[in-house]
Amino acid sequence: MRKLMASLVVVTVLILCYGSQVRSDASDHRYKAGDLVPLFANKVGPFHNPSETYRYFDLPFCSPGHVTEKKEALGEVLNGDRLVSAPYKLEFLADKDSEIFCKKKLSKEEVAQFRKAVTKDYYFQMYYDDLPIWGFIGRVDKEGKTEPSDYKYYLYKHIHFDIAYNKDRVIEINVRTDPNALIDLTEDKEVEVEFMYSVKWKETTIPFEKRMDKYSSSSALPHHLEIHWFSIINSCVTVLLLTGFLATILMRVLKNDFVKYAHDEESADDQEETGWKYIHGDVFRFPKHKSLFAASLGSGTQLFALTIFIFILALVGVFYPYNRGALFTALVVIYALTSGIAGYCATSFYCQLEGTNWVRNLLLTGCLFCGPLFLMFCFLNTVAIVYSATAALPFGTIMVIVLIWTLVTSPLLVLGGIAGKNRKSEFQAPCRTTKYPREIPPLPWYRGALPQMAMAGFLPFSAIYIELYYIFASVWGHRIYTIYSILFIVFIILLIVTAFITVALTYFQLAAEDHEWWWRSFLCGGSTGLFIYGYCLYYYYARSDMSGFMQTSFFFGYMACICYGFFLMLGSVGFRASLYFIRHIYRSIKCE
Repeated sequence: MRKLMASLVVVTVLILCYGSQVRSDASDHRYKAGDLVPLFANKVGPFHNPSETYRYFDLPFCSPGHVTEKKEALGEVLNGDRLVSAPYKLEFLADKDSEIFCKKKLSKEEVAQFRKAVTKDYYFQMYYDDLPIWGFIGRVDKEGKTEPSDYKYYLYKHIHFDIAYNKDRVIEINVRTDPNALIDLTEDKEVEVEFMYSVKWKETTIPFEKRMDKYSSSSALPHHLEIHWFSIINSCVTVLLLTGFLATILMRVLKNDFVKYAHDEESADDQEETGWKYIHGDVFRFPKHKSLFAASLGSGTQLFALTIFIFILALVGVFYPYNRGALFTALVVIYALTSGIAGYCATSFYCQLEGTNWVRNLLLTGCLFCGPLFLMFCFLNTVAIVYSATAALPFGTIMVIVLIWTLVTSPLLVLGGIAGKNRKSEFQAPCRTTKYPREIPPLPWYRGALPQMAMAGFLPFSAIYIELYYIFASVWGHRIYTIYSILFIVFIILLIVTAFITVALTYFQLAAEDHEWWWRSFLCGGSTGLFIYGYCLYYYYARSDMSGFMQTSFFFGYMACICYGFFLMLGSVGFRASLYFIRHIYRSIKCE
């Protein structure tokens, strides 16, 4: 299994690094004066709704005679990129001043379409020699006007391209619109438009290898770094306090228990302190719904492995800014390749729990996370099709994903399941389980599952909530996130706090003579996912300007899948930490 994991890491890194190298080589062009440098128009959409994007020529811009579509990788299509040849001709080192490339008479319907786009703050995105550029298509004049009916709507008709070069390579490009060259769209009437553009070249000393640095520097500004480090310090204080709290329990309370049991005296008068000893015959009784439990553990372990591999690729620099679709490609490929981990962990643990129908358990493992994700994708893809948005995946891309799931994910899941079944290892329980379960005494309300989950999820969430804002602003906005080292530290802190708080709550549960800890530890560990989803509500209504049915459904739909994945991953972490803790304390006493 370790050799398989090592091979998986190597294969994944090679695939992603090769893809990045291919893209780098494709954009590593050297040009001569007068050479036409490729310019592709990507998409347009409301600035505040990042998921709601449309093809560039869905708006009635002037289109070239023959529109060429750029071939895109799987990750680019999943990202909603639809690159086509742009109408502007930007030759290398060729300056242009107010060149007219199109004269067009806009109909009343086209004027209304542009006005609607300007109202929603539509932006456009293009790529010039694989360098991203953005700009707004127009503006709304609200100055001195109180009623929306008095607003003026304008379309920009003149675009300036400022391009920097170093010898024979393109280094930087910026786009700006002429605020004085406007077309009035306020009234529904036909309008004559002359679309123009200007190009200005200037030399720079920035080397080609560092031309992407400006896109990542915004997330590494001093005031941003101060907030990130404040987040880490806050999280570390939480970890230290929790560690000290647990150390007190483990070193004082448990030490007293061990001394009492070692002398074999009937001095355990305080049931709350020493009650965990009395349920030694029930603490390792297998949980209810053990097939579902093993499948949850296997899926959570797979998602944990997926997260670690994504962090490895991020830390080695695969996900540099605007490496289009690299993250989505990595997620699809690594999830497919790690399905064997889910099959192995789920089936081996299910067999340890003396389960017999391992095939059904394997099917449940394969569908536990993919099933809800597939249903959510079908719904959201249908919404995107209705909106004619670029988020709607083409039939060919859907077939590619289905083939990956059929030819890679499923076989590896089955192979992992067979390997787990043939492992034939028994569950390591230091105490024998009695024939009949002990009755659980009545417990106060705050020892119930929901209050315990609330307590267990709050501390890990408090350790990551500051960093969550930057992640959300990157995934559901236009910020760039590149400080993966800090994010990895926060992730490690999240794992430590989750494990510690779950162990503490498990101890208190056993001390109250409640031996049904299996599902409780999993639910408590995964409850942070519920808190993250609660943060989604706060972010949507308080920190973002997203609106509309499509954007709302995409945000809450896909975040539900992500939080469900966090629930499974952190639940498996919490359970394994609790299992290790319980085995340790029961090995330290003599069980009759």
